[in-house]
Amino acid sequence: MRVRYFAGARAAAGVPEERLRVTPSAAASTTSVTVADVVRTVLASHGDALARVMGACGFLVDGVAVREEGAPVADGAEFDVLPPFAGG
Repeated sequence: MRVRYFAGARAAAGVPEERLRVTPSAAASTTSVTVADVVRTVLASHGDALARVMGACGFLVDGVAVREEGAPVADGAEFDVLPPFAGG
């Protein structure tokens, strides 16, 4: 899956994007990857700076906003990490 980072998330991750292999949580009752699984994988790949930013971020899956941690994320999806934006 392609994960793209924007603004403060990009600075905290140290990369603008990356490809990650995401597996469902061992505790999951399904074999589908979820938003929570992607977030868990991203946090395991980066340091505390990104963990601090991720708590305030929103996410897009293939360009559609997702708010539920249990929302499915298809294999090969594009997952965007968007921190809160300010300005005008």
